[in-house]
Amino acid sequence: MSDRELLGRWRLVSYFDEDGRGGVSEGPLGPDPYGLLFYADGFMSVNMGRGEPAPSLVNYLGYAGTWRRTAPDTVVHAIEVCSNPAWAGTEQTRTLVLDGDLLTLRGSALVDGLPRHRVLTWKRA
Repeated sequence: MSDRELLGRWRLVSYFDEDGRGGVSEGPLGPDPYGLLFYADGFMSVNMGRGEPAPSLVNYLGYAGTWRRTAPDTVVHAIEVCSNPAWAGTEQTRTLVLDGDLLTLRGSALVDGLPRHRVLTWKRA
């Protein structure tokens, strides 16, 4: 896959967590999240929200910065601004799979002290 294939606007299709044993659970934005991901020449931005009102600590996630490929199946987001101030100035590594007009990004996170894979699927908009 070339870098040019990532360029453009992507709409969030699904966002869920996987544990190391194959279990799947709802992601931090609930069962029906929405969002947009933009890749431009060297720059990126993502904005996601919870699809239904809920008394939750997480109702919105967003960040922007630069991006680069480090391997055929890996992209690094260098975050400059973020809704979570702890992420500003960090780099977030994602594995990626492009299948037609679907892009799946996987990242790692600690959820309640346990390792999880965050799986986000995007459709070219």
